[in-house]
Amino acid sequence: MPSRVVPFVNNEYYHIFNRGVAKMPIFNNVFDYKHFISTLLYYQVDGPKPRFSFFRKKPIALENNIKIVDIICYCLMPNHFHFLLRQKRENGITEFVSKLSNSYTRYFNVKNERVGPLFQGEFKSVHVGSNEQLLHLSRYIHLNPLIGYVVKELKEYKWSSYLEYLGLAKEICFKDEVLEQFKSAKNYERFVLDQVDYARRLDFIKHQVIDYEQ
Repeated sequence: MPSRVVPFVNNEYYHIFNRGVAKMPIFNNVFDYKHFISTLLYYQVDGPKPRFSFFRKKPIALENNIKIVDIICYCLMPNHFHFLLRQKRENGITEFVSKLSNSYTRYFNVKNERVGPLFQGEFKSVHVGSNEQLLHLSRYIHLNPLIGYVVKELKEYKWSSYLEYLGLAKEICFKDEVLEQFKSAKNYERFVLDQVDYARRLDFIKHQVIDYEQ
């Protein structure tokens, strides 16, 4: 197997993304989004775990486990997903995304009586090389529902970490690296919304993902 173009280094940050094969939807309803979120919570931790079916009923069962990745922020769109991740141990990102994708594909295929891959090949990755890039990437990920015209108001979208960053949703992410650079969650909200029109016109990080079409 050829090595990845972008190697994963512990304690470094990466933009991770993939989409449905042939641009097909990967989330059809609220239950799909919720299942995907439960799955990502399950596979972000290391070591022995209870069965996934048990974990879904009692998520607290993994609270003290060591994470293989930190999820900084995320956005689940109808036919693709974005993560900003920090790798915590060797091979953590590859293991996390592979197990998450394989598990969710099995769920989706059984539910929809289909066979074959759900995602378009190997997931894509971009190394985050500076603090400025980290901040702008968090903004880009959170802006996806507006850039894609899925909602008119960003607070209407439930399937990203944006509401969590504003203190309006259950905490999943490790947000300190981003939010500690703003005086308040309100300031972060202004930072994100200040660039909506600019992002729509120029798609300001598209140079990082040239081979990826939404």
